[in-house]
Amino acid sequence: MALSTKATHRQTRIHNQGLVLRTLYDRGPVSRAEVARLTGLTRTTVSQLVGEFVSDGLAREVGRGPSTGGKAPILVQVDADARHVIGLDLGERAFSGAVVNLHGEIRRTASLPVGGRNGEAALQVVYRLVEQLAGEAPGLLLGIGVGTPGIVDASDGTIRWAVNLDWQDLPLGRLLRERFGVPTYVANDSRAAALAEYLFAGGGGAANLIAIKVGHGIGAGFVLGGELFHGDGFGAGEIGHTAVVDDGEPCRCGRFGCLETVASSRAILARASDAAAAAPDSFLGRRAAAGHALDLDDVRAGLDAGDEATRRIVVAAGRFLGTAVAGLIGALNIEKIVLIGSVAALGQPWLEAVRDEARRRSLGMLGGGTRIDIGQISTDEVVLGASALLMVRELGLAPVR
Repeated sequence: MALSTKATHRQTRIHNQGLVLRTLYDRGPVSRAEVARLTGLTRTTVSQLVGEFVSDGLAREVGRGPSTGGKAPILVQVDADARHVIGLDLGERAFSGAVVNLHGEIRRTASLPVGGRNGEAALQVVYRLVEQLAGEAPGLLLGIGVGTPGIVDASDGTIRWAVNLDWQDLPLGRLLRERFGVPTYVANDSRAAALAEYLFAGGGGAANLIAIKVGHGIGAGFVLGGELFHGDGFGAGEIGHTAVVDDGEPCRCGRFGCLETVASSRAILARASDAAAAAPDSFLGRRAAAGHALDLDDVRAGLDAGDEATRRIVVAAGRFLGTAVAGLIGALNIEKIVLIGSVAALGQPWLEAVRDEARRRSLGMLGGGTRIDIGQISTDEVVLGASALLMVRELGLAPVR
């Protein structure tokens, strides 16, 4: 009985701490009396908890508010730079990261090339990147958040399968916790990016959100009722490896005709290179003749120049993605979908192709009620999402929406 009572008291205290800290974070600068009113806690409880946060440096007093007849109240807010987070994006060509404060402001950045490394060699690159960022982090380090390609068991940070990095059942969360002595959370990169859009960009005020990351690979992240949805086997959102073309091209996953083979940046650039080779005097042909491999900047330049061959390539890729989006609309009926990743830089022609195909292939009432837009966070979405995941898990903070 005594143990049960002790556990209940501890749970209540943790709950109250989270309430007060979130209120200071969301509403600060705010008086202790206002925190008590907003949370429903007693002034004594609030005063004690706020005092602890101030003593710990997590919050600070920032002057006095207007008087309502008595003594002007002291205002308190969370100190955004009291703690910092290391956020990592383990991309396929480079591992990048940043030191991020509690308001999602990036203080330091670093990037290391992967250079084709995989397995243990790629893991060593992760260690070097964290060491570099940790050495530059001002103040106290709250922990490490990681966004990585592949299927990730978010409950313990184990990467079940990451094809390009040749990681299988890699306990990355545990390895980083043991090596650096701080809390570590690992999530699939598309889910991390979805959390960044939901928390830092506000997700358009929606309770639910789908973020589809289109780059070298393609994946989706789902926020349902304010929480990341991982799926029973932690594979929710692996739409890039859903076959959309019968007897299509081989995919790196070992199957054929996957969405990534027709809608990813790799697919777009392959089509662009084929078009350039077939017509050396075309816009793309002249760009290719300049002596460098075509990239998405060349494709965007073709769109801006009104090149019809470039437009056809981009629209075709957008329509394939729109087909996959239509399936998500029918399955989940989430009305806010954002498109992020490097391919989103292709802009309106690509976006309109996605929208048109998604609505053409979905139930009219559902498709018509779905908003499909390019995300508000153009860079560092995985880094910010991984950082946000750690802030939510460790402090219960939801960055400003």
